[in-house]
Amino acid sequence: MSDGFPSPDTRNPVRLPDGSDLQGTVFLRPEIDHPQIEVGAYTYASTFDPPDDWAERLAPYLFDFSPEKLVIGKFCQIADGVTFITASANHRYDGFSTFPFAVFGDGRRENRPSLPGPGPDTIIGNDVWLGQGARVLPGARIGDGVIVGAGAVVGGEIPAYGIVAGNPARLVRRRFDDATINRLLELGWWDWPIETIVKAEAAICGADLAALERACPW
Repeated sequence: MSDGFPSPDTRNPVRLPDGSDLQGTVFLRPEIDHPQIEVGAYTYASTFDPPDDWAERLAPYLFDFSPEKLVIGKFCQIADGVTFITASANHRYDGFSTFPFAVFGDGRRENRPSLPGPGPDTIIGNDVWLGQGARVLPGARIGDGVIVGAGAVVGGEIPAYGIVAGNPARLVRRRFDDATINRLLELGWWDWPIETIVKAEAAICGADLAALERACPW
């Protein structure tokens, strides 16, 4: 813990005025135990009806036996209702029918012609804010610092520090100019020691690049 900042292994990092923990907000790294999900430190999710299984809530189509992964970076903020629709949700659609015959009945499922091949991983960068009800489609690659608007349906590759909104999600604008974005990616504040990050809070949240450069520990 740094100056009262919770450990990344804390389940419920928000303390209410009465001293109890806010059950609806969790750091996901200690909460999710799923072989196909990787979550970085301090990434949190919030909801008004906390589930027993956060992996199932966030990525309902990602099974233990799924070939693809969901990788989420550090310091991400995942609002209520966000869903990652990973590749195992897909149907084959290059033939005459999309019906998954292999799912039903007692026969073998491996290598059945009605099932698609393995799909791509879904990759979320660091410090990404996913707004309420956003849907992230299979194989999406969302760059560092991206903001995803509420209700957006996001697929493909989103550049670092972009703002996207809509269905399908479109790039509204970049948060900073190219030179600033490149320098932020070089600095990678999310990889600093948490003590340094907390001390640099004003620079990070106030967009003071000069102060952020002075705070860089290496």
